[in-house]
Amino acid sequence: MSDDIKISDKAGIIYEDEDEIDLVELAKTIWNGRKLILWITGVFTVGVVVLSLFMTDIYTAKAVLKPTSPTQSGGKLSALASQFGGLASLAGIAMPSSASSTEIVNLLESNILRKEVIENNQLLPVLFPDRWDEGKKAWKKPGIRLNPLAWIAKLRSKKRSDVPDTWDGIRKLNDMVMINYDVKEDIITVSADFPDPEMAAKIVNYFVVTLNEHMSAEAKRVAVVNKEYLEKQLLATNDSLVQQKIYNLIAEKIETMMMAEVKEGFAFKVLDPPMTPDEKSKPKRALMTAVTFIVSLFLGVFVVLFREYIKKIKAQSAGGHHAS
Repeated sequence: MSDDIKISDKAGIIYEDEDEIDLVELAKTIWNGRKLILWITGVFTVGVVVLSLFMTDIYTAKAVLKPTSPTQSGGKLSALASQFGGLASLAGIAMPSSASSTEIVNLLESNILRKEVIENNQLLPVLFPDRWDEGKKAWKKPGIRLNPLAWIAKLRSKKRSDVPDTWDGIRKLNDMVMINYDVKEDIITVSADFPDPEMAAKIVNYFVVTLNEHMSAEAKRVAVVNKEYLEKQLLATNDSLVQQKIYNLIAEKIETMMMAEVKEGFAFKVLDPPMTPDEKSKPKRALMTAVTFIVSLFLGVFVVLFREYIKKIKAQSAGGHHAS
């Protein structure tokens, strides 16, 4: 295969195929450069192994939620409310219904819910443990920063204090909390990544509890406003039929208020509550090592072949100069 292939055209001119790949020569080149390939592969693989050992173990906890259907949340009076829905819509009253999955997902991803989670559970010291002095129960004073990039970031920041605030906590939660919605099964998964497995489960539980309390309080507030409006309309009308319909609507509002007080299963059911994980989710050290080994092996082969190619170019260039 090392001989050039000669091709003759009709004019009798002979061309030589100089682009043929000699597999034997290629294998010899790789074999001769095996030490460099092994060195590159070993350095990168060992480097990733050492780096992975310094990476913090992260644990993932999750909870699975399913929105409550209208028949489950409304009962008999919910069906009765739908019977008089025309009257309610004319009066501008918001009829209570079970929250859709999209509404629940949007609320779980909202800043307002994250703000409540942080403030109700005092999560800032948990989210920023390196800046919190547990012994003094106070934030640590910032030391002298030698990194010029830190100075530039400080100058560009509008914050006057280095103490983490709610917005810092919201950004932190955005990085560690994930909301996934399975449209086909109509289930919502809330998961959280954290170095402490127990705290990972607590953070997920904080989201579930805060979500339930927020939705219950909002439903109760709307029901109270509508009930007060209906009571005013009841005094303003003498039509017995309309009065009966208003009474039924008021009863439906009272039922909503009672359900909101109970809270349990008001807008969604917890199919799988958060549990403390017993195994880390990342880093996947074995996978990282395997991928690095394969990539660095191909990189080593490429370097050896490229080095040989440069040698040939230089040799051809030197031969051309001697010939001239």
